Order: sequence, then C-alpha cells, then structure tokens
Amino acid sequence: MKLRTPMPELEGATTWLNGWRSKADLVGERPTLVHFWSVSCQLCKQTMADINALRDRYKGKLNVIAVHMPLTGKDTDLEQIKKIAEEHDISQPIFVDNEMKLTDAFKNKYVPAYYVFDKDGQLRHFQAGDSGMRMLEKRVGRVLGVTR
Repeated sequence: MKLRTPMPELEGATTWLNGWRSKADLVGERPTLVHFWSVSCQLCKQTMADINALRDRYKGKLNVIAVHMPLTGKDTDLEQIKKIAEEHDISQPIFVDNEMKLTDAFKNKYVPAYYVFDKDGQLRHFQAGDSGMRMLEKRVGRVLGVTR
C-alpha cells in the first residue's frame, strides 16, 4: 500500500477473535494501528510486548487490530492461533486471515508488518520486519498528535 491510501474494508476473515470490527468502526474518531503477525513467526512473538505496550499506553486514543496471516498450512490451526494469542496477551481484536483476503487487500507480504492510519483512515506509516519499534512509536505518536 502507498502512503495516503485509504484503509481497506476489513472483510473476508475466517473468524474474529476478541471481538469484531469494521472499517466504519475504526475510521473517524481515532487513528488505527493494524499489525500482521503469524504463529510461526518468532520475530512477531518478540515484538508483541511492544505492540501491547502501545495498545495499553494509548487505550481510548488508538485503535489496535491484529491480523493473523498464516505462513504455512499449519498456521491455519485456530486452536494454535488462540493459544499463541493468549500466551502473548493479544487482547485486541484479531482478524484471522486464513484465506489471505485482507492480506491481499493490504498487498502485504511480511510479518510482522505495521500499518498506521490516521483518524480519517489514510495510511500514514508502514514498516515491516525488525525495523525497530522506536520508529513505529514515533509515527503512532505523530498521528495522535503527541510527538512531532
């Protein structure tokens, strides 16, 4: 996705865990962080505490949505997804994308991957892999108006 591209509709989930959200629920009031992860991705698990810290620090100011993107056929096991989500305190809504519909809508190829949308639903920042949480925190702060 290119910067300033509108957020895609959140459609095609195999299932939702921890609640369901639509694009209409997210756009208008506050910025949104969408993060892609997978149960077989070790880096995803290592960075999850940082994502949870952002979620908790900006509760009520930032929407956070997790998207589980399978890397292998084994990654589509819903019980395994639930287990890893619980182990890593992923309490935000999780879009389980076993059919890769949202992954394709985002044109995403990576886990972990982070998309920061402003309150109007426009993409303001994208990063993937181990690009460091400091940059992500800065960009989230910028769309929230708490840093420059």
